[in-house]
Amino acid sequence: MSLSTKNLRLRPVILTLFIILTLPVFLTIVAVNYVSNQEAAHVHAEELLYRFNNEAIDNIEQLFEPIKSLIRSAAALGGEQPEFYEANGSITYLHSILEHSDVIISAYVGLEDGSFRQARQIDPEVEVQGRLPPTGTRYADRWIARASGEVPVDHYVFLDAGRSEIGRSEKGTSYDPRARLWYETALASGGMSVSDVDVFAVLDLVGFTVGAPFYGPDGNVRGVAAADITLDGMSDYLAESNISSGTVSFILDHQGGVIANSRQEKTYGSRNGRPELMHVTSLGDDLPAVAFSLRPRDREGMYTIEHQGREYVASLTTFPASFGKAWQLFVVTPLSDFTSTLEKRNRQLFIFGLIAILVQIIIIYFLSGVISAPLERLAVKVMKIKDLEVESPLSLQTPIREVALLGRAIDTLDTTVKSFASFVPVDLVRQLLDTDQKLALGGYNKFLTVFFSDIEGFSTLSESTPSKQLLQRVSTYLEAVTRATKLESGTIDKFIGDGVMAFWGAPNRLDDHAMHACFAALRIQHEMARLNADWTAQGMLPLNIRIGIHSDAVLVGNIGSSDRMNYTVMGDGVNIAARLEGINKDYGTRICISHTVFKEAGDRLCVRPIDEVAVKGRRGKVPIYELVGAYDLEPAFEPDERLVRLCSMTRDAYEALVAEDLDLALERYNAILAEYPDDTVAAEMARRLTATSVKDTIPTEISD
Repeated sequence: MSLSTKNLRLRPVILTLFIILTLPVFLTIVAVNYVSNQEAAHVHAEELLYRFNNEAIDNIEQLFEPIKSLIRSAAALGGEQPEFYEANGSITYLHSILEHSDVIISAYVGLEDGSFRQARQIDPEVEVQGRLPPTGTRYADRWIARASGEVPVDHYVFLDAGRSEIGRSEKGTSYDPRARLWYETALASGGMSVSDVDVFAVLDLVGFTVGAPFYGPDGNVRGVAAADITLDGMSDYLAESNISSGTVSFILDHQGGVIANSRQEKTYGSRNGRPELMHVTSLGDDLPAVAFSLRPRDREGMYTIEHQGREYVASLTTFPASFGKAWQLFVVTPLSDFTSTLEKRNRQLFIFGLIAILVQIIIIYFLSGVISAPLERLAVKVMKIKDLEVESPLSLQTPIREVALLGRAIDTLDTTVKSFASFVPVDLVRQLLDTDQKLALGGYNKFLTVFFSDIEGFSTLSESTPSKQLLQRVSTYLEAVTRATKLESGTIDKFIGDGVMAFWGAPNRLDDHAMHACFAALRIQHEMARLNADWTAQGMLPLNIRIGIHSDAVLVGNIGSSDRMNYTVMGDGVNIAARLEGINKDYGTRICISHTVFKEAGDRLCVRPIDEVAVKGRRGKVPIYELVGAYDLEPAFEPDERLVRLCSMTRDAYEALVAEDLDLALERYNAILAEYPDDTVAAEMARRLTATSVKDTIPTEISD
């Protein structure tokens, strides 16, 4: 039976399977239902959160309004009866304020003469004047009456829950209400005020104060009436009024500091005796930090975020200006808290769809086996061809005509690619395969980095070294260059005797190609230092490598004829890179880079300026640099303090040279030699400055 009647056609088989199973249609239905449910759930969550924001802000404002009214009344009483707060009988009135609201922990009045009277709650576990209060203490009357020339005495009368006296305490004090933040804030506002967060000295707590000043008949300040509310009390309120179990809510100041939170966690500390609020992004849980960081910068309102696989709705709302403080209500709630019913429906839909898909997969698995098995083998074969791995011809048995033809074509491709790799560098073949670039004559201009390396004194070395040994050592050097180039994503263009030409940035686009070329040069020198140490220990001469690197716009592409072509780079930039390699000999350096390389990769490189040189065919002088190290590459390439100092001293000398202050330049190069007697760059520049004039010294020309 012929091949045309024996094998099935691939396209009709695949089309028939998909038409029968109608998998895309079913998946579309599942997806549309899921998205619709999610959108409905999202709208529902936003509506609930919107109502919560309005109610929460209204309630918090209402929480403060009664307190403000009480303090406003207390201040009015002080203004109408200036002597009222000068007697301890006023503390009974302050107790009425204290008992009016659960969130008030202390009500008090500070007078302009420094006197102070207070009704406050007492924590039986907190010491007062160096000792614990009597058992059963719930409240305390406190007053400080100042007399001229006497040390003020702080008086405490401890009261039980029924406000019956159960003990007393008194002690000299330096406490002065006039120096406290609440007093200063009230006076500065001239009316009702809410202070910033402060430490309540007598309570050893952190909170804020609602206060109002009052004045005598003469218009002078008589004092300030105030009430304290702790941050803990605000947090308790948020915890009690949260909209769901998973919701976290915060009251923030204008800088994002956490005033209160629904988790009732302590979010404040003390620095130099002053309270310091933790920022919402500094809490132990990263959810509030992520949500706050992703807030819209140009507006307030609701927005959606994803965190650790869950979707959240967040909102940031500023309190009205009438509240008197630029506070914000920040709420983060998981969408799942509001969508349990819809999520249950989505899960049921997902499970049903999953079962249906599994059934279809089983059917497709058995029906498509005749297609998938040979295609998988062909895919493995193609990957091995791409990696240029050795593979025997594929023996493929399949009833699918197209698959059988494809297998034969891939065997032919394998043979062709391996033959091509015999004439073209393997790395270049891999890059051409990765980019799917067609092989044809022609090229294009591209900004690349070109690299040349050569062995110093190779002719002399070849005369004193046995040929076999020299060949082995040169091969080892070429392998080191190849490895470093490959590691830094470069392309070996060609081996030129004992030299190597490579480039970065083609055929694949490579960001920071100049930096990668410099890193490769440092790796090569590091590896050659290790090899030379071994060779020297064996009594052999070292192989010293000189490297030149230049970045420029060059012509890159396939050069040659239709019968024989070479993928390479051409242009003036290539010549400059080769000349930079040779100029190392003049200055005794190992790696010489151009100014364009320094501009492209200077932030990561440790370099020092060598000289300004003239390049044939170009106007002006071009600075060249010696590459001596790199930052954040590997510890072996990090410059030490001595090397950094050498670079700094060289830059100073070079600046004097560029400014044509030859005496100062010579002095600085001699200073380098005094500290670094083996430095070849300083020695050469000092020699030139001593022997020649400015005209003879600058510029030095890079010749062909």
